[in-house]
This record gives sequence, C-alpha cells and structure tokens, in this order.
Amino acid sequence: MIGDYVSRAEGGDHASMLADLTKRELEVLRLIVDGLTSREIAESLIISPNTVERHRQNIMSKLGLHNRAELVRYAISKGLVEVD
Repeated sequence: MIGDYVSRAEGGDHASMLADLTKRELEVLRLIVDGLTSREIAESLIISPNTVERHRQNIMSKLGLHNRAELVRYAISKGLVEVD
C-alpha cells in the first residue's frame, strides 16, 4: 500500500491525479488539512455533512489513498496546502 503510494507520487502521476479533482474537492481537501470536521466544513461551504464525506471519499479514491491521515500527508507533501 505505501509502496504503491510512493511510486505513484514519484512516478509523475501526481499532476494527472490532481487534475481529476474538482474545484470543490480541492476546497474540501484544504479544509480537511486545516483540521476542520465534516460538520464544520459543511457549515463553511453551506453543504450537508454527507456531501462533505462523499467529496472526501471521492478525493481519496482519485488519489488512491485509504484514510484521512494519508490524505493530509499527501496534501502537505505536494504543497497543496500551507502548514503554519
């Protein structure tokens, strides 16, 4: 699992995988990395918590990630979000 993740990240698939994310999915990803809960993200974007969860699942599926921690690490390592 980790080897697959690393090989994809190093193999240049990064740009094509990110291109698959919608604008809304990128917004949700940034808010997840900021530490917001699904409920907080939903309130911020004026959508339902279930919609936030669906976006998160879609992001993880498109990027080949399996949990929220991998998602956060990926976003930070690729410079998709800034960490204070």
